[in-house]
Amino acid sequence: MQICLSDWLVKHDCRVMKTLQIKIEDWDSIAVISYVYGYNYLRSQCAYDVAPGGLLASVYHLTKIQYIISKPEEVCIKVFVPRSNP
Repeated sequence: MQICLSDWLVKHDCRVMKTLQIKIEDWDSIAVISYVYGYNYLRSQCAYDVAPGGLLASVYHLTKIQYIISKPEEVCIKVFVPRSNP
């Protein structure tokens, strides 16, 4: 039985895209877990200022691409980083 990454991380139904907000120190582990669970396509990546002079956010929209892709599983991951060490 295979479970969805979003189920594993946030314990919700995987048919809806989830947004995960994580700290920079957790990004390496989340990136590996995402790949292991089949999220093998980076649909988009963007970054923005959370607040003037405050944190920066990098947003990754990942999709699980398989042979049948009528309803691909998706997850959106936001990584928050300090402006002093982007």
